[in-house]
Amino acid sequence: MSKKVVIGLSGGVDSSVAALLLQQQGYEVIGLFMRNWNDASVTLEDDCPWVEDSADALLVAEKLGIPFQVIDMSDIYKERIVDYMFAEYEAGRTPNPDVLCNREIKFDVFLETALNLGADFVATGHYCRKAEWEKDGEKVYRLLAGKDQNKDQSYFLCQLNQFQLSKALFPIGELQKSEVRALARAHDLATADKKDSQGLCFIGKVSLPDFLQQQLQPKKGDIIEISSDFEAYQKSQNLDEINFLSLEKFSKNFVYQPTDGQKVGEHQGAHYFTNGQRRGLGVGGKVEPVFVLATDVEKNIIYVGEGKNHPGLWRKVLRVAAEDVHWVREDLALQNNGDCMEVSARIRYRQPLQKAKLYLFHQQLFLVFEESQSSITAGQFAAWYMDDELLGSGVIAE
Repeated sequence: MSKKVVIGLSGGVDSSVAALLLQQQGYEVIGLFMRNWNDASVTLEDDCPWVEDSADALLVAEKLGIPFQVIDMSDIYKERIVDYMFAEYEAGRTPNPDVLCNREIKFDVFLETALNLGADFVATGHYCRKAEWEKDGEKVYRLLAGKDQNKDQSYFLCQLNQFQLSKALFPIGELQKSEVRALARAHDLATADKKDSQGLCFIGKVSLPDFLQQQLQPKKGDIIEISSDFEAYQKSQNLDEINFLSLEKFSKNFVYQPTDGQKVGEHQGAHYFTNGQRRGLGVGGKVEPVFVLATDVEKNIIYVGEGKNHPGLWRKVLRVAAEDVHWVREDLALQNNGDCMEVSARIRYRQPLQKAKLYLFHQQLFLVFEESQSSITAGQFAAWYMDDELLGSGVIAE
């Protein structure tokens, strides 16, 4: 008897080809389209994006001759993703909804729905791979980068656990994007030449300011420019000794006061901005672009610096609080105070992997990069790898 797989058909070419490959491999395939939260007032498309996407998903399901249905997850999506985003921005942090969508929706609620339908696995169109092997008599599941290095999406799955991985299939992980397109055309799938989706997971491309202004009220405040020769930058930024106190010190962003710089403009709310942002500031008359160095949501002040090499943008250390540490490979987790592991890491999607060392102190993890990193941002996820395997991740602390 063939194994049953429920695939999340998103209406894009990747999930379409994933369904095709599963069918060719002999699985009994069921297609489900998730209707998530949507607010047409903040989307940038002319039409409601989920309507077109669900119609395309249906066309693919009909072409393949597989069962298909739309399931409404809008309420739980709003509760777990949208409300979370509002709360994080209001607190001055920058969330990553795509990582949360995979952890909270696709591999939680969606997975549970699939299992209730009698499925053995769930599948997605992510560019990543899964491997398994036995260790001490138990199966261990490994999350590996996709073979297409330009499309690798393992970062978005950095919060998955062993159970979720055990039930997951990633059919296109061994393929290049060009090969996926070619397969879709060869089998006359309706999504073969459809553009890749952009924007928030299952919502579409949105105007972030309009999105945030739904619940976060505009509040005029000052933009303060910090000079590149600010006194705090002159102090040594070298880690002469690795210990808890030194790592904690260097993992913190620079703290500014209004008197540390000069006012160069006004903004409509510090909670609308994030570290490293350059657009939407409205600060002119500079030789180089101006970037956000820090936001103070309590005082409603944005601190900025001129030029991408401004020292306020760069640092080598980040911290992950104990409650936010997540290991995909639980068997490799650091255990003892001072334990260290050489890894490669990234702090945002598409960033090339960076050489780093991972340290454990008082159940907190510290990533120490070999080279300074730009715009380390609280609320985002850091993910660490060994070769092409993603070992774990965590929310970047302030």
